[in-house]
Amino acid sequence: MEKTRPIVAVVDDDPRLLESLEELLESAGYAACCLRSAEHLLARGLSDLDLLITDIGMPGMNGFELRDIVNKARPELPVFLVTGRHEIADQGRARGISGFFRKPFDAPALLIAIGEALQKSRNGG
Repeated sequence: MEKTRPIVAVVDDDPRLLESLEELLESAGYAACCLRSAEHLLARGLSDLDLLITDIGMPGMNGFELRDIVNKARPELPVFLVTGRHEIADQGRARGISGFFRKPFDAPALLIAIGEALQKSRNGG
């Protein structure tokens, strides 16, 4: 059975952000899977995910570390990084990442980027 809606996982320690992103994603036709930590996501598993959005600054494992683990396990999975801390946004390792957003982010721009990333991964890169 083919699944009907792409599954977008969101990892952030801010419950308000999780709630607003869940509403945004669901209204755009995606299945949102919202988790409060990287550890929760890894315990849940990555196999059915189509895209991951993760906060960078979280207690425990940060977004860069999570991205590196996900890239090893599922290199084809698009990963978007978000942060409200502009000093992180200006670091070298954040530059050059297509899916990088500063909070508060532009919801339409995020949805366009998600659509493009999903289309690219469906077409094999």
